[in-house]
Amino acid sequence: MKNNIIKSTFIGLAVADALGVPVEFKNRQELKQNPVIDMREFGTHHQPKGTWSDDSSLTFCLAESLCQGYDLVDISYKFIQWMNAEIWTPHGNVFDIGIQTRKAIEQLSKIINKEDYKELEILKYSDDEYTNGNGSLMRIIPLLFYIKGKKIKDQFNIIWHVSSLTHPHIRSAISCLIYLKLAEHILNGFSIVDSYKKMQKEITVFFSERNISSYEQNYFSRILKQDISSLKEEDINSSGYVLHTLEASLWCLLITSNYSEAVLKAVNLGDDTDTTATVVGAIAGMYYGIDNIPQKWIDSLVRKDDIILLSQQFAKKYRYEN
Repeated sequence: MKNNIIKSTFIGLAVADALGVPVEFKNRQELKQNPVIDMREFGTHHQPKGTWSDDSSLTFCLAESLCQGYDLVDISYKFIQWMNAEIWTPHGNVFDIGIQTRKAIEQLSKIINKEDYKELEILKYSDDEYTNGNGSLMRIIPLLFYIKGKKIKDQFNIIWHVSSLTHPHIRSAISCLIYLKLAEHILNGFSIVDSYKKMQKEITVFFSERNISSYEQNYFSRILKQDISSLKEEDINSSGYVLHTLEASLWCLLITSNYSEAVLKAVNLGDDTDTTATVVGAIAGMYYGIDNIPQKWIDSLVRKDDIILLSQQFAKKYRYEN
C-alpha cells in the first residue's frame, strides 16, 4: 500500500475536485436529473475540463510547505502567494475563494508583513462560530503525514494551529482531527469501516480527556454516537458548513466500494460539490489506490505533472517513496 500512497492521495483529491467544479452550487434535484458521471467543462466557473479549485490549491500549498518541515510562517506565506496567483493556481488566476478564506489570508498577510509571527499561534483562540466553513478541512490531508504516530493531544494542537490560519474555531479543528484520525487508520492498513469504528472510540475518549464542552460534543453526535452510513441521503447535507462536509464525506466513503463511486456520490449530493468531493477523493485515492482512479480522469487533470512531482517530493520527505 505504501507504493504511490501520496500520489494516489493527491491525484485522488484533485480529480474529485475537478469533477465537482463545473457543478458547484447546483442543487441535488438538478443533479438527480442530470448527474455527473464524467469530467465536464465550463459550467459554474467557466473553466476548462480538469480544472481544480482552491481546495486543491491550498492543499498543495500546505504540502509544498511541509516538504521543508512544519512552519506556520511558511504555510501562511504560501497561502498568501496563492491568493496573489503566484503559486498553485490551475491557470494563473484565482477563480474560486471562500469569503472566510479570503478574509483570513488577508489577515495573515498583515501578520507576515509586520513580522509578528507569534500572532499565528494565538489565532486559534477565536470563538467566532461563523468561521466554521469547510475551508480548513478541505486542505488538511497533507498534515496527516507529519502528525501520524504522535499522541492525539499533540496531533490536535498541531491540527488546530494549521486549521486556525483560515478557520480558527475549535469545531473546525475537531472536524479536521476526526478526518485525519480516520485517514491515519486507513494509512495503517485498516478498512474504511474499521477505521471509522476506531476513530469513533478514540475521539470519544479524547473528548473526555480534553474536556471538550458538551455543547461542542453534541455537534458530532451523528458521527460518533451513530453509524453515519445508516442515514438516508435526504438526511445528509452538503453545504459549505464544515460539519455538513465532514458528515457527507464520511457517509460517501462508508456506503461506496470504489473510487469513482465514492467521488461521484459526493459530487451528486450537490451544493458545495467540489469540496465534498475533494474531502472524499483524498481518502478514496489513498484507500483504493492510483489504479482505481480512471486514467482518462487523471489525463484530463490540469497541471497533472506538477501534482505528481509534488507528490514525489512529499513522499521523499515523509519516506513514502516507491
